[in-house]
Amino acid sequence: MLSWARTWRLLPGGLELPRICFSRVPVAPSSSSGRSGAKPRSVPLSYKLLDGEAGRPALVFLHGLFGSKTNFNSIAKALAQQTGRRVLTVDARNHGDSPHSPDMSYEAMIQDLQDLLPQLGLAPCVLIGHSMGGKTAMLLALQRPELVERLVAVDISPVNTITSSNFPAYVAAMKAIDIPEKMSRSSARRLADKKLSSLIQDTAVREFLLTNLVEADGRFVWRVNLDALAQHVDEILAFPPQQESYPGPTLFLLGGKSDFVHPSHHPEMKRLFPGAQIQIVPDAGHWVHADCPHDFMAAIRGFLA
Repeated sequence: MLSWARTWRLLPGGLELPRICFSRVPVAPSSSSGRSGAKPRSVPLSYKLLDGEAGRPALVFLHGLFGSKTNFNSIAKALAQQTGRRVLTVDARNHGDSPHSPDMSYEAMIQDLQDLLPQLGLAPCVLIGHSMGGKTAMLLALQRPELVERLVAVDISPVNTITSSNFPAYVAAMKAIDIPEKMSRSSARRLADKKLSSLIQDTAVREFLLTNLVEADGRFVWRVNLDALAQHVDEILAFPPQQESYPGPTLFLLGGKSDFVHPSHHPEMKRLFPGAQIQIVPDAGHWVHADCPHDFMAAIRGFLA
């Protein structure tokens, strides 16, 4: 049953640092597939795994477009301590430290996870995805429900979200920025920020995009694969039609100040996820975990209870 709930405040407390396992892979080309009906070729995703009890499903976090696994660093550490569970954060292909590939389809992103989760012994898991990561999580749950013990979709729904997003303009603006060689980090950031400010007035959004500016071979470049994102951005913002539903527990965790999920989306949410509930974080925008991290963690803990 689709139902409404409100979040609550979680008071911060002392946290111990769990044991951490790392995997970092170099950015490298990967063959594109999946366009002719063939199974997409997976890439070895970069991840960070916090240790915990092996007897309970791990929490697996998937970031959104332009994000990375570091978006969930603090939350992952806190939830590993508070729940005692293993917590995995993952860089999607063409993001963070994961390899670049010309294929940025959801079929390819799902294949990456289908290979990674069993490899790490984390299936079934509690899959928590924000925005693009939320669509990836929903599709994996719909197509491979045995891999997902329960599902959290953060400020996203299983419908086309092109009308709600400025992401195509962000991609174009980032591609248009050319930073000269031998420029200092601070100067490069100031230049990129100035260029982006003509399109993006929100300082927080610009700061988020600038986390992707990294130094490589003596100059600053974007670590996200902008060519692949530009080619696939409409596909990323859409949602492939699905017939089968996911029977497991599902939480749609939404930002009260965000317009990404509309009431008109609820019938499709209920059709595909009949066991879903909706929970609102009143003071959060689209980046719920960044705007209200304690409310976000409280909602996750409540869903696990």
